[in-house]
Amino acid sequence: MYFFKRDPICMRGSPESERRIMRLARMMVLSLQLVAACAVAQSPPDSSSAPMSPSPPQLPRLPPQFSPVVSGVALAFPHDFGAHPNFRTEWWYVTGWLETPDKKPLGFQITFFRAATEADRANPSRFAPKQLIIAHAALSDPAIGKLLHDQKSAREGFGLAYAKEGNTDVRLDDWSMVREENGRYESTIKAHNFTLRLSLTPSQPPMKQDKNGFSRKGPRPEQASYYYSEPHLQVSGTITRDGKPMPVSGTAWLDHEWSTAYLDPDADGWDWVGASLDDGSALMAFRIRGKDGSKVWAYAGLRDASGHITLYEPEQVHFHPQRTWRSPRTDATYPVAMRIQTGSTEWLLTPLQDDQELDSRQSTGAVYWEGAVTVTRNGKPAGRGYFEMTGYVKPLKL
Repeated sequence: MYFFKRDPICMRGSPESERRIMRLARMMVLSLQLVAACAVAQSPPDSSSAPMSPSPPQLPRLPPQFSPVVSGVALAFPHDFGAHPNFRTEWWYVTGWLETPDKKPLGFQITFFRAATEADRANPSRFAPKQLIIAHAALSDPAIGKLLHDQKSAREGFGLAYAKEGNTDVRLDDWSMVREENGRYESTIKAHNFTLRLSLTPSQPPMKQDKNGFSRKGPRPEQASYYYSEPHLQVSGTITRDGKPMPVSGTAWLDHEWSTAYLDPDADGWDWVGASLDDGSALMAFRIRGKDGSKVWAYAGLRDASGHITLYEPEQVHFHPQRTWRSPRTDATYPVAMRIQTGSTEWLLTPLQDDQELDSRQSTGAVYWEGAVTVTRNGKPAGRGYFEMTGYVKPLKL
């Protein structure tokens, strides 16, 4: 699950990316100068004596009409692995646990977002910011004591930033994630203080969330997304820090969601967990919190190793904070240890480290907590996953 609210045209990226953008800007200025020169050259010698023809009426520009999320639409693969540009927002969200050669645990996050803007779709300019591509990456290492993270954003276009239809193929400068024909994902992230080169291989079929991929997010029927997950991805690759590559392996969880109307106006934010469990099952649960502290919506799905899914309705899902941590940077207080009830089952989430706050105000305008957690089931070790909390600094805006 995720969010964003700003319309950045291009934020901080690599030096090469910035040089390319400056070249594009100079080209645009030259093009405008040529257009102006041609207009002057083609003016009649005495335009004041020429008869004036009436100008055609200017029709008001209508904002783009985005597709709604409706129940009963079956997800179709591999097409739905790709982008859905007719919907307002979309994200590919990978989180997981890695292990170093000396058996030390690390958490990681790779996220690509696509955001459709209000720009006129009929505008033929390649510079028109019709779609924005945003990306976040993070590494959680208890030896460092806080989250390492980076972010980028740019308008789609010029082969530098895109989210392609038909299969997962997203890029933002030198950050990328591609799904190959055999289902394996290849991702390269060159962040400012680490580099990830990871292969993620599915070991189970996609998990269609809620009603066969139609995922309610609020009391109104349009407050929904199309949503599937890929739990138990097998991960291998390298992490490079300080110029030193290190082999890693582990497991990961991928979420892919797209929607047009997501949050209820009274919503403050959400808490979400996705966990790959040791017995081969997979748990996803979330609650959407109201500004008054109430539960706007909640849901959980548990798929066992055989593929059978148990769904839990809002009244069956409860989140109970167990311990909090206060950020020294934003002063936000997060319930980093959380007990979750799904029916008669109790789950306890315990963070790999408390400080897993990600400040993405340069790209999405939001601050959130996204961190690796261990999971127990009715008091017994059950697996590992990732826990996300939004709206604790200020109410979330999509």
